[in-house]
Amino acid sequence: MVYHVYMLKSVGKKPVTYVGYTKNLKNRIKLHNSSKGAKFTKGRKWKLIYKEKLNSKKEAISREYYIKNHRTVRNKIKNENINTLTL
Repeated sequence: MVYHVYMLKSVGKKPVTYVGYTKNLKNRIKLHNSSKGAKFTKGRKWKLIYKEKLNSKKEAISREYYIKNHRTVRNKIKNENINTLTL
């Protein structure tokens, strides 16, 4: 089964980012933008700035954790809006 790790950036004056993983990326973004996603994302509008396909849930969780906990990687994605990283 394919999983996606993704990063969203809020639309507004002071943008913030959110990193997550899912099996259905399109549906998950809809949930975030309708305030039915994660608690942190409620009340904001989001745009997708990064996505990555992984082959297992374990890999997706590991990659999500890596991006969330490595500020330099997260900032690089956020500032450059890149779709792939070579790490």
